Amino acid sequence: MALKWNTCVVGPVGTNCYMLCDDGRDDCVIVDPGDEAERIREMAGARRIAAVLLTHGHFDHIAALPDLYEEGMHVYVHACDADMIMNPETNVSLLFLGVPQVGVRATHTLADGDAFSEAGLRFTCIHTPGHTPGSCCYQCGDVMLTGDTVMGAGVGRTDLPGGSAKQMRDSLRKLSPMLEGKQLLGGHG
Repeated sequence: MALKWNTCVVGPVGTNCYMLCDDGRDDCVIVDPGDEAERIREMAGARRIAAVLLTHGHFDHIAALPDLYEEGMHVYVHACDADMIMNPETNVSLLFLGVPQVGVRATHTLADGDAFSEAGLRFTCIHTPGHTPGSCCYQCGDVMLTGDTVMGAGVGRTDLPGGSAKQMRDSLRKLSPMLEGKQLLGGHG
Protein backbone atom coordinates (compact mmCIF):
# COMPACT_ATOMS: atom_id res chain seq x y z
CA MET A 1 0.00 0.00 0.00
CA ALA A 2 1.24 3.48 -0.89
CA LEU A 3 -0.87 5.81 1.27
CA LYS A 4 -1.42 9.21 -0.29
CA TRP A 5 -3.50 12.05 1.10
CA ASN A 6 -4.60 15.55 0.13
CA THR A 7 -6.50 18.23 1.96
CA CYS A 8 -8.69 21.18 1.12
CA VAL A 9 -10.11 23.75 3.51
CA VAL A 10 -13.86 24.16 3.01
CA GLY A 11 -16.83 26.05 4.33
CA PRO A 12 -17.51 29.10 6.47
CA VAL A 13 -15.41 27.95 9.43
CA GLY A 14 -12.44 26.53 7.50
CA THR A 15 -12.87 22.79 7.96
CA ASN A 16 -10.07 20.51 6.79
CA CYS A 17 -11.47 17.88 4.45
CA TYR A 18 -9.14 15.00 3.55
CA MET A 19 -8.89 12.55 0.67
CA LEU A 20 -6.93 9.35 1.39
CA CYS A 21 -6.09 6.70 -1.14
CA ASP A 22 -3.80 3.84 -1.99
CA ASP A 23 -1.85 5.37 -4.87
CA GLY A 24 -2.23 2.20 -6.91
CA ARG A 25 -6.05 2.18 -6.82
CA ASP A 26 -8.82 4.13 -8.51
CA ASP A 27 -10.94 4.73 -5.39
CA CYS A 28 -10.54 6.86 -2.28
CA VAL A 29 -11.92 7.79 1.11
CA ILE A 30 -13.10 11.29 2.06
CA VAL A 31 -12.94 12.45 5.67
CA ASP A 32 -15.18 15.28 6.95
CA PRO A 33 -16.78 16.73 3.80
CA GLY A 34 -17.69 20.03 5.47
CA ASP A 35 -18.84 22.00 2.42
CA GLU A 36 -18.04 22.72 -1.23
CA ALA A 37 -18.74 19.32 -2.76
CA GLU A 38 -17.32 20.32 -6.14
CA ARG A 39 -13.92 21.20 -4.61
CA ILE A 40 -13.93 17.87 -2.80
CA ARG A 41 -14.70 16.03 -6.04
CA GLU A 42 -11.83 17.92 -7.71
CA MET A 43 -9.52 16.82 -4.86
CA ALA A 44 -10.54 13.19 -5.48
CA GLY A 45 -9.83 13.64 -9.18
CA ALA A 46 -10.71 10.58 -11.26
CA ARG A 47 -10.93 8.42 -8.15
CA ARG A 48 -14.33 7.05 -7.12
CA ILE A 49 -15.32 7.99 -3.57
CA ALA A 50 -15.82 4.61 -1.91
CA ALA A 51 -16.52 5.90 1.59
CA VAL A 52 -16.93 8.98 3.74
CA LEU A 53 -15.64 8.98 7.31
CA LEU A 54 -17.04 11.51 9.77
CA THR A 55 -15.02 12.39 12.86
CA HIS A 56 -18.21 13.81 14.40
CA GLY A 57 -21.64 15.08 13.42
CA HIS A 58 -21.36 18.89 13.41
CA PHE A 59 -22.60 20.70 10.30
CA ASP A 60 -19.14 21.92 9.33
CA HIS A 61 -18.03 18.29 8.87
CA ILE A 62 -21.11 16.97 7.02
CA ALA A 63 -22.57 19.75 4.82
CA ALA A 64 -21.24 18.43 1.48
CA LEU A 65 -22.24 14.83 2.20
CA PRO A 66 -25.67 14.96 0.49
CA ASP A 67 -24.10 16.32 -2.71
CA LEU A 68 -21.27 13.75 -2.66
CA TYR A 69 -23.34 10.71 -1.77
CA GLU A 70 -23.95 8.08 -4.43
CA GLU A 71 -25.70 4.73 -4.17
CA GLY A 72 -23.36 2.14 -2.67
CA MET A 73 -21.10 4.66 -0.94
CA HIS A 74 -20.35 3.82 2.70
CA VAL A 75 -20.75 6.50 5.36
CA TYR A 76 -19.09 5.91 8.75
CA VAL A 77 -19.72 7.73 12.03
CA HIS A 78 -19.45 6.78 15.68
CA ALA A 79 -22.79 5.44 16.96
CA CYS A 80 -23.14 8.29 19.49
CA ASP A 81 -23.25 10.89 16.68
CA ALA A 82 -25.36 8.93 14.17
CA ASP A 83 -28.55 10.87 14.94
CA MET A 84 -26.69 14.20 15.10
CA ILE A 85 -25.88 14.22 11.40
CA MET A 86 -29.61 14.23 10.66
CA ASN A 87 -30.61 16.80 13.32
CA PRO A 88 -30.05 20.54 12.65
CA GLU A 89 -30.33 21.37 16.35
CA THR A 90 -27.68 18.96 17.60
CA ASN A 91 -25.41 19.37 14.55
CA VAL A 92 -25.57 23.10 15.43
CA SER A 93 -26.36 24.28 11.89
CA LEU A 94 -29.38 26.20 13.19
CA LEU A 95 -27.28 27.83 15.92
CA PHE A 96 -24.41 28.91 13.67
CA LEU A 97 -26.02 29.33 10.24
CA GLY A 98 -29.69 29.89 11.03
CA VAL A 99 -30.37 27.38 8.25
CA PRO A 100 -30.97 23.68 8.86
CA GLN A 101 -28.43 21.33 7.33
CA VAL A 102 -28.43 17.56 7.48
CA GLY A 103 -26.09 14.92 6.13
CA VAL A 104 -26.91 11.46 4.88
CA ARG A 105 -27.84 8.67 7.23
CA ALA A 106 -24.76 6.62 8.12
CA THR A 107 -24.47 3.19 6.55
CA HIS A 108 -22.02 2.07 9.28
CA THR A 109 -21.98 3.09 12.93
CA LEU A 110 -18.79 2.51 14.85
CA ALA A 111 -17.62 1.83 18.38
CA ASP A 112 -14.21 2.31 19.96
CA GLY A 113 -11.62 -0.03 18.46
CA ASP A 114 -13.66 -1.01 15.40
CA ALA A 115 -11.42 -1.71 12.42
CA PHE A 116 -12.53 -1.67 8.80
CA SER A 117 -11.12 -1.41 5.29
CA GLU A 118 -12.15 0.91 2.48
CA ALA A 119 -10.43 1.66 -0.83
CA GLY A 120 -7.60 -0.69 0.12
CA LEU A 121 -6.87 1.22 3.34
CA ARG A 122 -7.22 -0.10 6.90
CA PHE A 123 -8.77 2.23 9.50
CA THR A 124 -9.28 1.94 13.25
CA CYS A 125 -11.87 4.06 15.07
CA ILE A 126 -10.73 5.60 18.35
CA HIS A 127 -13.64 7.04 20.34
CA THR A 128 -12.62 10.44 21.76
CA PRO A 129 -15.75 12.08 23.22
CA GLY A 130 -15.61 15.61 24.53
CA HIS A 131 -16.23 17.83 21.52
CA THR A 132 -19.34 15.73 20.82
CA PRO A 133 -20.50 12.46 22.40
CA GLY A 134 -19.40 10.54 19.29
CA SER A 135 -16.21 12.36 18.39
CA CYS A 136 -13.63 9.94 17.13
CA CYS A 137 -10.24 9.75 15.49
CA TYR A 138 -9.28 7.40 12.69
CA GLN A 139 -5.88 5.78 12.47
CA CYS A 140 -4.68 4.71 9.03
CA GLY A 141 -1.08 3.53 9.02
CA ASP A 142 1.09 6.36 10.33
CA VAL A 143 -1.68 8.93 9.88
CA MET A 144 -4.08 9.94 12.66
CA LEU A 145 -7.17 11.86 11.56
CA THR A 146 -8.12 13.70 14.74
CA GLY A 147 -11.13 15.77 13.67
CA ASP A 148 -11.90 18.37 16.33
CA THR A 149 -10.33 16.37 19.16
CA VAL A 150 -6.83 17.72 18.36
CA MET A 151 -6.48 20.49 15.80
CA GLY A 152 -4.06 23.25 14.94
CA ALA A 153 -2.51 24.36 18.19
CA GLY A 154 -5.30 23.18 20.47
CA VAL A 155 -8.31 21.00 21.07
CA GLY A 156 -11.96 21.22 20.12
CA ARG A 157 -14.40 23.30 22.08
CA THR A 158 -16.55 21.60 24.68
CA ASP A 159 -19.24 24.26 25.21
CA LEU A 160 -21.61 23.15 22.44
CA PRO A 161 -24.53 20.74 23.03
CA GLY A 162 -23.18 17.32 24.01
CA GLY A 163 -19.70 18.65 24.73
CA SER A 164 -17.86 17.79 27.94
CA ALA A 165 -14.57 19.21 29.23
CA LYS A 166 -14.10 16.16 31.47
CA GLN A 167 -14.63 13.74 28.59
CA MET A 168 -12.22 15.79 26.45
CA ARG A 169 -9.50 15.56 29.14
CA ASP A 170 -10.08 11.79 29.42
CA SER A 171 -9.97 11.41 25.62
CA LEU A 172 -6.73 13.37 25.35
CA ARG A 173 -5.13 11.16 28.02
CA LYS A 174 -6.26 8.08 26.13
CA LEU A 175 -5.12 9.41 22.74
CA SER A 176 -1.76 10.86 23.79
CA PRO A 177 0.27 7.61 23.83
CA MET A 178 -1.15 6.67 20.42
CA LEU A 179 0.16 9.81 18.72
CA GLU A 180 3.89 9.12 18.85
CA GLY A 181 5.26 8.74 15.33
CA LYS A 182 1.92 9.66 13.74
CA GLN A 183 1.19 12.47 11.34
CA LEU A 184 -1.78 14.34 12.80
CA LEU A 185 -4.48 15.59 10.45
CA GLY A 186 -6.83 17.82 12.44
CA GLY A 187 -10.26 19.21 11.65
CA HIS A 188 -9.22 22.86 11.59
CA GLY A 189 -6.06 24.95 11.65
